[in-house]
Parts: sequence; C-alpha cells; structure tokens
Amino acid sequence: MRSPPPSPPPINSPTIMSTPPQHHHIDINPFTTFQPVILQDVPSEIQEDSAESQQVQPQEQQQEIYNLKSINSTIVIRQLPSQGLSFQLWPAATTLVTLVDCHNRCITTPLSAVFNGGDAIQHRGIRILELGSGTGVVGIAAAAILGASVTVTDLPHVLPNMQFNVDANAETLKLHGGAVEVATLSWGDTQNMEAIGREFDVIMGSDIVYHDHLYEPLLETLKFVLLKSEKKIVFLMAHLKRWKKESAFFKKAKKHFDVEIIHKDEPSNGSRVGVMVYQFVRKFRAKLNSKSTVL
Repeated sequence: MRSPPPSPPPINSPTIMSTPPQHHHIDINPFTTFQPVILQDVPSEIQEDSAESQQVQPQEQQQEIYNLKSINSTIVIRQLPSQGLSFQLWPAATTLVTLVDCHNRCITTPLSAVFNGGDAIQHRGIRILELGSGTGVVGIAAAAILGASVTVTDLPHVLPNMQFNVDANAETLKLHGGAVEVATLSWGDTQNMEAIGREFDVIMGSDIVYHDHLYEPLLETLKFVLLKSEKKIVFLMAHLKRWKKESAFFKKAKKHFDVEIIHKDEPSNGSRVGVMVYQFVRKFRAKLNSKSTVL
C-alpha cells in the first residue's frame, strides 16, 4: 500500500549516525554505492524488452542498476514514472538498501543485532516481509545481500512491475541464495494479513508514512504481525519527514511499540532533515496484554 508524496526531494547522502563505541562509523554515499549505469550495461534480454517497450511508449520506463558491494553484484530496477508514485524509487529506500549492504560488509552496524539473529535464523536463513514495496528494490536487494527469503507486498495494481523486477534479477537472487515472493497486502485487511501470515523475522518499509488516513491501517498491520507472534519480530522503517502531521503516527505507534532511531542520514541539498531509520519492537506490556486476551 504505497504511493509516496507528490514531490520527492533529492536523494540524500547517508551517513550512519554516531553509535556506541562497539559500532564502527561508516560513511555511505548512495551516489557511489548505487551509481546508475547506462542502458547498454543492462543484460541483453532486459535491454531488448526495454527497447520494445520504449518503441510503444517513449520515455515510459527508466532502468537503474544498483551496485551491491558486499556481494559484488548488481540488481536492475525498472521504474514507470508515468504510472504513478508507487512505480518510482525514493530516498528512504536507498538508505535502507545501503545499510543492509554495509551490514554485510562490516563487523558491526546498526543492523547487526537485527540480522545476526539466533541459531534458528542462522540455520534456516532470515525471513523478511516488506510493506509498501513499490518497485521492490529493498526486498530484492535484501534477498540478494542476505540470502534471505523475502515477501514483497503492495496493492494489486503495483504487483506486475514488482514481479518484472523480481524476474529481471532472478539470476542474481539464485546465485546468492535469495528468494523473493510477490503478494498483495492492503494494510488492515484481515484476509490479506492472514494470507501473508506472521512467519517472519524482520519487517521492512521505506517512505510508507505519508497519508494520515493510512496511519491506522498500517498500525493494524504492524500489530497483527508484531504483537500476535510468539517470537520477537523487528520492524525497520526508513522515513524522510515531510509534514508535521506525521508525528501523530509515531505518537500512536509508541502506545504499542518501543520505537528507536538507529540511523540518521546527514541532511543534504538544502534539506533540514535526512532520512531516519527506526526500529519498532513490541512493548513487553503489550505482549502480556496479548497473552491475557488469548487466555
């Protein structure tokens, strides 16, 4: 369920926020980490498909290739800007992918505690659910980098382009042991949520807090997954603040979850704030209340 705001700001140059001594400071620059390359560098089968589409609808699609340093591989993402905001790449997604890529290359990062997990995760591989996936770049990158099993979700009309991007990166995913499934998830829809289930270790989302009428459905989805599971599930959300009204979402969220900022981008290009990455986990009291409700 995704359509970011109508005027996307320029992509920031992330820098990991100051962390406790055991964390290493990392400078991240998405302009070098995710440097788009020209279309002739796209695999031939994708280039041919792109050429055919361009003949029918000139300027309809844009291809970007992202370099994932930790696995020495690339992923290709198709955008369809004329089809709506859900078909475009956004700054918070860049931040989240960059952090995952750095986590895989570094000894300790803000994501280490989330992705290192316990013996069960190490044995079977991490399972990730992405909300409001849009183009699918975050889920596809996470699957490739971590060798994870990822379910990317959005509204039905967004899924065909997302599936296109998953298919375009099938060889890279296979090479690194990752798998991506595309599924419909309308936030707050019980039938959709039950179909998706709760068998995940990490939930991810980027640029998904924007329309205030979606705050409650998003929170209902998070409560379904995080509060009703027997295990601790972490929600990682990359967010670029745009409106004061967004504080209402965080105020509501803190009634049910412990919310912590684990990363901050430095503001750039005249912006007053940079992308922030939040970690949501269920409150201990909320878990107790959930158990007593069942009893």
